Amino acid sequence: MNDPSEPGLSAIMRERRQLIGLAYRLVGSLSEAEDVVQETYTRWYAMSPAAREAIDSPGAWLTTVASRICLDLLGSARARRERYVGEWIPEPVPGQVTWTTGRPPTADPADRITLDESITMAFLVVLESLTPAERVAFVLHDVFRYAFAEVAEIVGRTPAACRQLASSARRRIRATQASPAPITGQAVLVKEFKKAWEAKDIGALIGLLDPDVKAVGDGGGLVQAALHPFEGREQVASYLMEVAHKTSELDLLERTVNGRPGLVLQQAGLTVAVFAFDVADDRIRRIWGVRNPEKLRSWTDA
Repeated sequence: MNDPSEPGLSAIMRERRQLIGLAYRLVGSLSEAEDVVQETYTRWYAMSPAAREAIDSPGAWLTTVASRICLDLLGSARARRERYVGEWIPEPVPGQVTWTTGRPPTADPADRITLDESITMAFLVVLESLTPAERVAFVLHDVFRYAFAEVAEIVGRTPAACRQLASSARRRIRATQASPAPITGQAVLVKEFKKAWEAKDIGALIGLLDPDVKAVGDGGGLVQAALHPFEGREQVASYLMEVAHKTSELDLLERTVNGRPGLVLQQAGLTVAVFAFDVADDRIRRIWGVRNPEKLRSWTDA
């Protein structure tokens, strides 16, 4: 894969960024997405040079293979997550991660999810509720703008069936997501949350939380974390006070988490927890706290 004499190598490797973005949205794990892409390239180079040269669109071939690997992976993921210790949260990624599709907008923008929206923790959590086929059809069509005829070839179903899968997924997503607050408003609210949390001001925290707020932690059985979600602002605020007392010597930093304002907890420069938020109507509706160290590898230099 590193042979500079390989014909078309640069064009093939340019697909890597999009493949990572696609696989991450499909499986909810950056480490698994990287494994998917590695396996995709392994299969590409397992073919003979003549077989590779016969492929009209290497990018389409790579996308098809990566999507099918993800589909298989999603099929086994549910069983693995049933054995997961505590709650499972998608792996958070630092910064503004878009992974552009390189495809022009389609004629039905009302049915489209923007790349910015599709990377948020709130969106990824909803994707977890879909069936593997719904998730693949929806992400390929609504996010990455593939026509249903192309999606059908990838998932092995008819275009009409893929349209139904994407439509079902779209309805479920719209039913669970509120209109997000502007980024600037989210940043202000997260800043106020950080201030109240550091000050251990439970009254101020309660005032920032939605009455039906839900907080979910993910330690994966490797570090201490709440095994079950906390719901309601009084319960969530009380739990946050317990965490604040235990981590008072650590640094709480404002960082961008999956393209939205979030917080990172560090100890001696090492990230030990990442917090993502869902904000609507000037209140925090959801808090996701990831402590599983296996999901924090991308935050080493963040």
